[in-house]
Formats: sequence, structure tokens, C-alpha cells
Amino acid sequence: MSDETFIPARMSIGALAKKTGVSVDTLRYYEREGLLPHPGRRSSGYREYDRDAVLQVRFILRAKELGFSLEDIADLLNLSADAEHGVQGVKAKASQRLAEVEQQIAHLERIRNRLARLVDACPGCGSPDCCPILSDMRAEKDEADGENADPASDVPSPPRVIA
Repeated sequence: MSDETFIPARMSIGALAKKTGVSVDTLRYYEREGLLPHPGRRSSGYREYDRDAVLQVRFILRAKELGFSLEDIADLLNLSADAEHGVQGVKAKASQRLAEVEQQIAHLERIRNRLARLVDACPGCGSPDCCPILSDMRAEKDEADGENADPASDVPSPPRVIA
């Protein structure tokens, strides 16, 4: 059995950090936030984790990769232990996260399209006063009606990003 797949029955916080690729401080933070159960203590007072801690940290990391907030991850962990309604709750959380990702993608596509139009319109030489990219960035927003100088290039504020 390789060292990559072997998970010892009991391990120190340093071993857990090494096994999961997160720092000791991050593990302590997860404990304080309730994402990781407080481990037992050795007679020396040092934390002692079991195999389940490795699996739980990996769960947290994978959920973070999907863009879930730590608050959402705490909910997902609780839902994963709910045999009656857990899957329903997990699907609802994941569907909500998917909708947020789709909004972010749409926002980024609007930015890409606007930036592409500006780059195409820029001659790349001459006076900065004639640069459409700089002109667009300098454009003042009309507070009365909320329109940019060029309404066709308006890009709304980005949706809330959950980190």
C-alpha cells in the first residue's frame, strides 16, 4: 500500500495537515468554525485525529473547489448526516450554487465581449485621448438614469462571489 493511500488509524495534527495538504492553522480554524470535530487528546495534550478527519477535510476541500462558502460547507456536512432529508437539502444547495456559477459566467462573458469590442476598436497607437479603451474607463456614469456614456457597453456589477 503506497503512502498516498494509507491513512493511519490515529495521527497528529501535523500528520493530518500533511495527509490533506492543508496547514495546521487551517485545521485549527476548521475546528473553531465547527467544520471539523474537536479531536481527542493524547495524555501529552496533543490533538489526535482519526481516519474520519482525513475524509472530512477532503470533503471540505472538494466543496471549496466547487465554490461553496464555509457556511454552506457546514450545512452540507450536517445534511450529509441526515438520512431522511439530507440528499434533498444537498441538491437544493448545489442547485443554488450552480445558479450562482451560471450568473458569474454570464457576467464574465459580458466583460469578455465588451473588452473584445474595445480591443478591436483600439488602433494601438496615437494619442491616449483617442484610445477607446481609456475613454471607456474614464466615462462617467450618469447618476440620474444610471447609464454609461456608451449604453451598449454597460456591464452590471458582478454577482456576489462566495469564497
